[in-house]
Amino acid sequence: MKHKYFYIILFLVLLIQISCDRPKCANNNPVFEENTPDSKIYKDELVNQLSLIDKTELTYWLQDYENINGNEYLYFYIQGDGLCASLHLKMEHWIKLENVRDNKGSGRFNAEFTNLKFDVRKDSTLTEFVYNTYDRIID
Repeated sequence: MKHKYFYIILFLVLLIQISCDRPKCANNNPVFEENTPDSKIYKDELVNQLSLIDKTELTYWLQDYENINGNEYLYFYIQGDGLCASLHLKMEHWIKLENVRDNKGSGRFNAEFTNLKFDVRKDSTLTEFVYNTYDRIID
């Protein structure tokens, strides 16, 4: 009887681990492979790819927090509809994400953000993705 409960608990723990993990994706884009997500060439290619796909198919998973000279950014894995990339998202406000900011992302890494909204600012010298909002976080 003791072993039966052990296997049930083990099964439940494994099920939770699997369900909380980000799906694997394979990147086939050399621009994403050869450049960093904060580079202009990477961001320009991401803008191009986003214009070609169904954005309702995308999922966003928190990857990292970064502070560069007082500017704060969140990195997200962005994937779906054949896209597998990282999103370098500038944070000009933290509405709905105050806790994420306070903890510098800790405790939310690899959490899924549904319906993440952002603006694209682009000119000849700079391409930025700027946070707007999201619907919910799935941990």
